[in-house]
Amino acid sequence: MKKCNGDYFSFQNLQEIGMSFDKVFEHIVKFMRLEPNGNYRLMVGTDSQVHQSHTTFITGIVILNEGNGVWACIRKVLIPRRMLQLHERISYELSLSEEIVSLFTEERKNQLIDIILPYLYEGATFSMEGHIDIGAGKQNKTSKFVKEMVTRMEAMGVEPKIKPYAFVASSYANRYTK
Repeated sequence: MKKCNGDYFSFQNLQEIGMSFDKVFEHIVKFMRLEPNGNYRLMVGTDSQVHQSHTTFITGIVILNEGNGVWACIRKVLIPRRMLQLHERISYELSLSEEIVSLFTEERKNQLIDIILPYLYEGATFSMEGHIDIGAGKQNKTSKFVKEMVTRMEAMGVEPKIKPYAFVASSYANRYTK
């Protein structure tokens, strides 16, 4: 059963495995406190890969201090079947991202904003983005889903990014789906 505080979720990166969401949040807070006058972008995005007997979904959480470093982790979900329907797969990718975004409650977001607040007049910034692994180009098979997926992300109060700006989904998470 899922727990609201994120204990149900297990995250990992190259330094640590089996992190709870609470632990992930602690890492983000610690990273931002190192340089509270930074320009921070908190980004969440999911990518998937259909394999022989299952489909792998990787959700990335990235906190970027523009020009001054990054901390990131992933969550891996395996579905024991081949999800060949593109709309179903894209929609499920977004659902996994939405699940993680929802763990960043107003209280948690305010905690992050409070870190940079004293430095706003020095140019400190904080934004939250949802990276969606779809593109609007006519040649892109996912273009017909852009409006639906962007609307879903906006409804969560998160700035949606699609290709080529959705690098957390299309590059970072993608690398772990193989």
